[in-house]
Amino acid sequence: MTIDLRIAEGLSAMGLDLPPESQAKLAAYLSLLAKWNRVHNLTAVREPEQMVALHLLDSLAILPQLGNAATLLDVGTGAGLPGIPIAIARPQMAVTLLDSSHKKTAFLAQAKAELGLPNVTVVCERVERWTPPARFDVVVSRAFSELADFVSQSKHLVASDGVLLAMKGVHPFDEIAKVPASHRVDGVVELRVPSLDAKRHLVLLKAA
Repeated sequence: MTIDLRIAEGLSAMGLDLPPESQAKLAAYLSLLAKWNRVHNLTAVREPEQMVALHLLDSLAILPQLGNAATLLDVGTGAGLPGIPIAIARPQMAVTLLDSSHKKTAFLAQAKAELGLPNVTVVCERVERWTPPARFDVVVSRAFSELADFVSQSKHLVASDGVLLAMKGVHPFDEIAKVPASHRVDGVVELRVPSLDAKRHLVLLKAA
């Protein structure tokens, strides 16, 4: 099965109706990621076929939770996950990709240029040190190991009525118990990712 067909079938299974040009950009992103990955080791997943479910569909699974957000920040974005797939699926949303690695942000800048993503901004900075010109409707991360760290290091980046979204594997009961008093858990959503035989959850956090 081709990458394009895997993407199309995955999107259909998730009920996501993306135009052909967006699906083509998703495939082009995986191709570029696989190419850079051979030299720069951006992700542990090596094969584009595996990247479809593990990276693309996993990232896009949070789309229903973004509501009408106009701005999104992906902290510790790494190879651009979930930020780049979201930016492709939501071209009207302003997506900022934040990472402290020059190697990774060089790839992100190349992806922005090659894929034609005017709604993407790339920032090379540590999350706890960065002060943006405006706060974001949504701040998301797939990379933070602990919810408490995510909240403490990212809370200055989210708008007063915005939301922090933490992508997790199994339901993080222990981590939720350690969330700082400044924030409350507004919900835990189980994510369904086609062809991914693993538990995935999204934790929604808001200022208390």
